[in-house]
Amino acid sequence: MSPKSNITLTALCLLTFAGMAFGADDPPAAPGAAATPTPPAAGAPAGRRGGPPAAPITPEEQAQIAKLADLPAWKVGDGDGNYSVGPMYAPAPEQTAREGVPHGKVIQFSMESAGSKFYPGTGDGFKRAVYVYVPAQYVPGTPTPCIVSCDAYRVQNNQLPNILDNLIADKRLPVMIAVMVMPGGPERSVEYDTVSGKYAEFVEAEVLPRAEKEAGVTITKDPDGRMTLGGSSGGVAAFTMAWFHPELYHRVLSYSGTFVNLQRNAEVPHGAWEYHENLIPKTPAKPLRVWLHVSERDNGAATAGSAYRNWVIANQQMAIVLKDKGYHYEFVYAKAAGHTDGKVIAQTLPQALAWVWQGYHSVTK
Repeated sequence: MSPKSNITLTALCLLTFAGMAFGADDPPAAPGAAATPTPPAAGAPAGRRGGPPAAPITPEEQAQIAKLADLPAWKVGDGDGNYSVGPMYAPAPEQTAREGVPHGKVIQFSMESAGSKFYPGTGDGFKRAVYVYVPAQYVPGTPTPCIVSCDAYRVQNNQLPNILDNLIADKRLPVMIAVMVMPGGPERSVEYDTVSGKYAEFVEAEVLPRAEKEAGVTITKDPDGRMTLGGSSGGVAAFTMAWFHPELYHRVLSYSGTFVNLQRNAEVPHGAWEYHENLIPKTPAKPLRVWLHVSERDNGAATAGSAYRNWVIANQQMAIVLKDKGYHYEFVYAKAAGHTDGKVIAQTLPQALAWVWQGYHSVTK
């Protein structure tokens, strides 16, 4: 895909969808821009999607979070564990198109909600945009690894396509496809924050077959060759897809994951907070490899954990329980940064992708 390819149209379409696709706490973050520069004041609503006022963070919780600033600096070659980045950031060179590198292409199509058995919408329904990155090295008919990106994450400004072009050319990633899916308009939180297998099942039954048809590609069925990606509610959706369907996905990458209480029911009374509170600790380890991030000034950073709406505490607890259960994981704490902070993503995404895909074998099933 050349710098003047049809990705320009893609970026414009993303701007059109941005107002409805991203929740109030999840504006699309351009590289170098912080989505949420400061935490809410003590006593403010715990999350920017409403909810009852939350108590201020406790001294004990503050002390626990303060330890994150002392985590070792994250660097290439690090293994499982907890790390930090910042407070100074610089965009990774891999996100810039390079001369001499084969450029993939991005195919765009839309899906009408009225035709969905999973998310048909209400009233007049909605259109869902989908973008498929196809690398230049793709051989038609070959089952190929795939990234499923919630919110069509990081397609804007060529960021993810350029990174994939460069990492594939450098043999730091296998040849792979990326299917970047926009959410269902006003149903974004229902799709992403609900703790169930429904969204993964929707992607498998409706999105991926259509993506294969529109782009002329074949996606591997090997779960070790499939990854999910997202930020905020898209981050928890990425984890949820793999958690409920490890036969479909083994690799997860989450920025500022919303592992908090937004969509709850009788089975999960604290919503996605249940992952680190109950589900992961009480379930045998699954074959997942998980990279997760949170920022110092992430959503709810000044509120008590008792409100189940502090993103920093939630992701810190995710790291603790993943370690306790023996998962392959990396947790990265970003100093002086906000929610799904663009400058953090611009610096870390290439290295995070390379870590998530460590150990992949080329044999497809």
